Amino acid sequence: MPMLISTRLFLFVGDSLPLKKLICISRTARIHTSLRLQRRIDHDNGPLTLASLGFKCEVETAKKDQTNKLGETSLQAYKSRVKAVRNSISKDVGVKNPLEIEDAPFAAKTFSMLGLSPLVIERLEKEGVTVPTDVQSTAIPTISKNHDVIIQSYTGSGKTLAYLLPILSEVGPLKKKFDYEEDRFKKTGIEAVIVAPSRELGMQIVREFEKLLGPGGKKAVQQLVGGANRSRQEEALKKNKPAIVVGTPGRIAEISAAGKLHTHGCRFLVLDEVDELLSFNFREDMHRILEHVGRRSVPDQSSGPQSPMSRRAERQTILVSATVPFSVIRAARSWGRDPLLVRAKSVVPLESVAASGPVPLSGPASSSTSNTVTQGVVESLPPGLKHYYCVTKSQHKVDTLRRCVHALNAKSVIAFMNHTKQLKDSVFKLEARGMKAAELHGDLGKLGRSTTLKKFKDGEVRVLVTNELSARGLDVAECDLVVNLDLPTDLVHYAHRAGRTGRLGRKGNVVTICEEPEVFVVKKLQRQLGTPILSCEFIEGKLVVSKGEGEEDTLKS
Repeated sequence: MPMLISTRLFLFVGDSLPLKKLICISRTARIHTSLRLQRRIDHDNGPLTLASLGFKCEVETAKKDQTNKLGETSLQAYKSRVKAVRNSISKDVGVKNPLEIEDAPFAAKTFSMLGLSPLVIERLEKEGVTVPTDVQSTAIPTISKNHDVIIQSYTGSGKTLAYLLPILSEVGPLKKKFDYEEDRFKKTGIEAVIVAPSRELGMQIVREFEKLLGPGGKKAVQQLVGGANRSRQEEALKKNKPAIVVGTPGRIAEISAAGKLHTHGCRFLVLDEVDELLSFNFREDMHRILEHVGRRSVPDQSSGPQSPMSRRAERQTILVSATVPFSVIRAARSWGRDPLLVRAKSVVPLESVAASGPVPLSGPASSSTSNTVTQGVVESLPPGLKHYYCVTKSQHKVDTLRRCVHALNAKSVIAFMNHTKQLKDSVFKLEARGMKAAELHGDLGKLGRSTTLKKFKDGEVRVLVTNELSARGLDVAECDLVVNLDLPTDLVHYAHRAGRTGRLGRKGNVVTICEEPEVFVVKKLQRQLGTPILSCEFIEGKLVVSKGEGEEDTLKS
């Protein structure tokens, strides 16, 4: 039928439409049909392996189909035609290159097994990073095969490198195919945009890029975060012509609206801590980013030239989160194309995932909802954590924090409170008792926040008192204790706070200091978490666990 329509169309328009274009359209449609069939097979078969993600079988399926239909046509001629189509509409058609390895690299021992750029691997070795984490072994080859993904893993498991490395292998001075003379005169523009909900996380991501790019390649990445001088950022964009932009939603949207940031030809869009980016505060800015990044118009014969799918055909969307609430699943389906959920040692279609998300601690929760939340949050927690709670009066909380730090001999402590106004008072009390402390919150200027973080990471500050600002993105590997001076609002917030310690396989402690009327909230947290939160006291400089009947039952189970 498509060939019949094409023939009639040719007869109608005469010489105005070349026959070669019609043949190309017909062949492209056949490739589309093959790919849709493959996606349906993957969906029906349930959980996927890397082999079934199209790393090898899609090309072979297309090859077999074309060989059967073209008869005497040689395989070499077919390959050249597929290559031409792929170069012109690679994302639209979806033909993917096979990996260099045959087996699923879920437990890769080196980065060289993951098909990264040799220059990227060389820089990793210089930094002393030689063994990929589980989530990196799974995510890197999946992203390299042009799949839209959600990366879910516990905090501190290496999610940043999981998307950073495949991007650097395709974009900037470390990419696989780099022709200096060609790229020098070729205006590629912005090729990757990474969006983070906070300045701290944005700056941390930039530092990770700069480590690998080295002094000579730092200009390839540009930081666009709020609180910094906007004019200087715009000047740097014009002068350096970076390939990668990392920033907060407000500043990226602001510069884009001013016409100083052009991202329509962007290849990668990464939304780090995507569940936070979905909050109401970021709604307008995120809408602009999603409408402009990678929205180059690419005609799609199957869905129409003006369809949303054809407009985002050039963009690969990567969502990153420690938990996957329903809002993230809905966003992934809306913004991506057949997105996959990538966890440590598993890749599954999004349709097979039960959403996990925040459940208010004060409200009722059904058993099914509680089980779903527990699964998602437990997976987001670092494995080496111990959880405690201590009951005291409100006016004694800071003193209890001080005794907790001494009892556990903690060297690097993050204490969370819910209200910014109380941070200064808590820091004053700690310093009055001889403990080096500092406050970190959104009202501080960029310089003040950077200085405070540097002192904390360098060990000059022992206790960092902060609010929810630091629950996401603050990466201090040496942090060995997290204290909740105020209760988190829900289970997901508890998980993000707890994830500041025990990072990259280290051990850590999480202590919640609460009043007697708040104990029932801690008990509910324990049930939802599926992990014991032990009642404790700090006596004579030691942590003493008081095992009640509830805790004993939890420990036995």
